[in-house]
Amino acid sequence: MKIIYPEIGICALSCRLCPHYHTKGVSRCGGCKTESRTCAGCPFITCALKNKGIEFCWDCQESETCEKWARHREIAKNADSFKCYQKLEDDIAFVRKNGVDAFEKVQKKREHLLKEMLREFNEGRSKSYYCIAATVMETGELEAAFTEAGKKTDGFEIKEKSRVLHSILDKIARQRNYTLKLRK
Repeated sequence: MKIIYPEIGICALSCRLCPHYHTKGVSRCGGCKTESRTCAGCPFITCALKNKGIEFCWDCQESETCEKWARHREIAKNADSFKCYQKLEDDIAFVRKNGVDAFEKVQKKREHLLKEMLREFNEGRSKSYYCIAATVMETGELEAAFTEAGKKTDGFEIKEKSRVLHSILDKIARQRNYTLKLRK
């Protein structure tokens, strides 16, 4: 089967915004549909890719009645794993309304903003935090926060730069009721 969207997870998670996707070295994950991941024990990989030959759960004829996908989506409303699941339902709705190409375009923009945050403001301890912010916040909010932090931190050391961006993102999160940490 030909994989067209390797960075969009089978269940609708965006691989582009996962901390493991932005890791350097052998532990880097290239996405849910890469060879290293398809050997893993993900039930969605087994069901969709291996058994049904489809790229996404929403393409399955049984998607509306699939208990496994429904349970995954229900758990995602309140808990995360190593990756932020907070926008899973919104992302599925977006794909169904606008298509996968439109979703990928938005995810590429989010990834670009995430890479900028990691390049300019990551003191070595904020990758997961920035990945979550890139997942849950609107792109306009991320752009504004990045621009504001850049203006406020000219000439600062990386730790102080990170603190400033964190405070800006945290302020937006409080105002918009976002959770910028993994929910366990």
